[in-house]
Amino acid sequence: MTRRIAFLIVSAVAWCGFVAVTAWTTAFLAGVGLPRTVDGPARSSTGWAVTVDLALLLLFAVQHSVMARRPVKAWLRRRVPAELERTTYVLATDACLALLLALWQPWDQRVWQVEGVTAYALWSLCAAGWVLAIAATFAVDHLELIGLRQAGWGSHATTGADTSPPLRVGGLHAVVRHPLMTGLVVAFWATPRMSAPHLLFAVAATAYVIVGITFEERDLRRTFGQDYEAYAARVPALVPGLRLRLQRGVVAGTGTSARRARP
Repeated sequence: MTRRIAFLIVSAVAWCGFVAVTAWTTAFLAGVGLPRTVDGPARSSTGWAVTVDLALLLLFAVQHSVMARRPVKAWLRRRVPAELERTTYVLATDACLALLLALWQPWDQRVWQVEGVTAYALWSLCAAGWVLAIAATFAVDHLELIGLRQAGWGSHATTGADTSPPLRVGGLHAVVRHPLMTGLVVAFWATPRMSAPHLLFAVAATAYVIVGITFEERDLRRTFGQDYEAYAARVPALVPGLRLRLQRGVVAGTGTSARRARP
């Protein structure tokens, strides 16, 4: 087996894992098609369940954040081939999320439940959130985001080395700066059956999104400077239209419509 074929196989496994855990998470939060979901059945005391769930959420947040930092990526690059740097990140994320879903401890406590038209509207909003999140991975370079392009898939292979890709300000990114995160937050909260463990997941995940965006924005401002400052002044981070009043008097930046810097 040649080195290139090995890279292609390993990166394909990471992509398959990404697809699998995405589908698993969707069903897990919706409470359908699985014997164990975010809502139940309960398998332990409430105190133990909350402790375990917070530990699992913290594990995922630490992995997802720490491995995205430049010093850690530089350390990793000295130990794995550059072509598999992003794949390693994706595999670690797949593993941590699978662990969270498999070991999640629900407990019995309902926060809200609605029926009829309201329920259908919330399910539709949830589906729209997942569609937006998935579409956002293609609004940038899906193959590169998942590590496939670096490993040799696609017509223009890249390496794992840090580069400064042009700033994307068109398409979904002309509506919100972080459409992937917007879609995920909507998907986490839009449910007609909100249990206490689901609420814990939604609150913790949303808090992580806010913290993650803070770090990413810092890196983007460092990379793109005034171009990103101008872009951020006219496009909201998560909620479309939230900063429309701030657009008046703002001069458009010079960032080109191309792919965004990835985490």
